[in-house]
Amino acid sequence: MLHFDNLAAFRAHVGQDLGTSEWVTITQEMVNDFAKATGDHQWIHVNIEMAQKYSPFKTTIAHGFLTLSLAPKFMYEMYQVNSAKMGLNYGTNKVRFTSPVPTGSRVRMKATLKEIEDQQPNGARVTVEAVFELEGSPKPACVAELISLIFE
Repeated sequence: MLHFDNLAAFRAHVGQDLGTSEWVTITQEMVNDFAKATGDHQWIHVNIEMAQKYSPFKTTIAHGFLTLSLAPKFMYEMYQVNSAKMGLNYGTNKVRFTSPVPTGSRVRMKATLKEIEDQQPNGARVTVEAVFELEGSPKPACVAELISLIFE
């Protein structure tokens, strides 16, 4: 994990890697819980028998937004700004779900600090380039620019 004393030290890291998270296994329980939370009960996510019979993947797959929702967990594993009093998700740019994530597979995130802009009072808007890797796949599961607000 990278530690930055303050936003000035973090700003000096623009253009550099923030690291790679640990792998997370996407379980059917996670997928089912996400379906309950979002109301997206499409069979490709929650019906194992139909997925085995009709899906080209022969198993259920995670919701794309489930994969994306792991971003805060992954970022907590990669870096910390010690002076930060709070942080907020601000949004995303250019989100693409480039490969399905079969249940039982593992994902992790690689991140690069792309940009930091001042945000008043006493804060910054931070843009991170994120690549969600799918273990054993040459294609990532998701690519996105993640935007956060950090306040000192």
